[in-house]
Amino acid sequence: MISKFIVIGENIHCTRILKRGGAMVPKLEDGREVIAFESQGRKMHLPIPDALRGTGDWEAGKVKHFIAAMRQGFYGHGAGRQAGLDYIQAMARKQEENGAAFLDINVDEFSTDVAERVRLIKWAAGAVQQASRLPLSIDTSNEAIMRAGLEACDPERGRPMINSVSLERLGLLPLVAGFKPAVVASAAGATALPRDTAERMANLKDLIPRLLDAGLQPSWIYVDPLVYTISTDPGNGAMFLDAVRAIRAEYGPEIHIIGGLSNISFGMPNRKLINQVFARMCVEAGGDGGIVDPAQINAKLLNALAADSEGYKLARALLAGEDEFGVNFIEAFRGGRIK
Repeated sequence: MISKFIVIGENIHCTRILKRGGAMVPKLEDGREVIAFESQGRKMHLPIPDALRGTGDWEAGKVKHFIAAMRQGFYGHGAGRQAGLDYIQAMARKQEENGAAFLDINVDEFSTDVAERVRLIKWAAGAVQQASRLPLSIDTSNEAIMRAGLEACDPERGRPMINSVSLERLGLLPLVAGFKPAVVASAAGATALPRDTAERMANLKDLIPRLLDAGLQPSWIYVDPLVYTISTDPGNGAMFLDAVRAIRAEYGPEIHIIGGLSNISFGMPNRKLINQVFARMCVEAGGDGGIVDPAQINAKLLNALAADSEGYKLARALLAGEDEFGVNFIEAFRGGRIK
């Protein structure tokens, strides 16, 4: 039984994409495409800003919906501006209702203008905190944006979070020392991603003492061993789990171990099932949370998984590296045996 799973809600992020033409991006009677959502029991529409039409994403049948919401809320007027604000706040409330502990906010892909993004992270933090009581996780590699985001966090909600610090991002250490936030400690190296557990551990043994020297307590540190996709290497799931076990053995019970768990399933069918089974396997290995969508991964949902079902067993074999390149999992999915 999983008693607790710490969710860093990942959804308020400028990379998030919706497909045009589906239920979430319908076309109105006048031919306009909008983003459909629900806020406090009301069905609503978010107008898509003209700046997003005709882009490469648009022509490929996609729309970055949080960029649309932030552009409307930050720059729009009248009903469009209110719809942008309502959209972001609805997503914040939904994540809180589904058990998130932090709300991650990322504005990095909004534009290339750092000054603009500094203004935007302040606005977005304020908008989210109007709707949710949760502490924020500021997700950026840019020091100016990180500082602005942390300054916008209401300390009465709890300790805010930096997502993330790594050997490549040591410039953020003065902010760690100054704000004493919770920190996602990435296992990334100074110049490259780690290839195996040994490289992950070597990177963390360099990074974590720096975080402790900056004044953090072990319980404020959320180690991210880095999740790589199972579709590119069938050993990536087992390697991550091995790293989780090694980190727990090295650093004991106080430190947290999380990850962007949904990365594991890119390129595979039935991603939701794979992600949920992987999250449960991570907890079994010693992890205690993830940067995830709390509507799809939380303690209640993980406890409800039927471990004796064919889908669960096939997903587990895939993630353990026993079903190379997911041949059995994909065959079962195509045959309708798992949904």
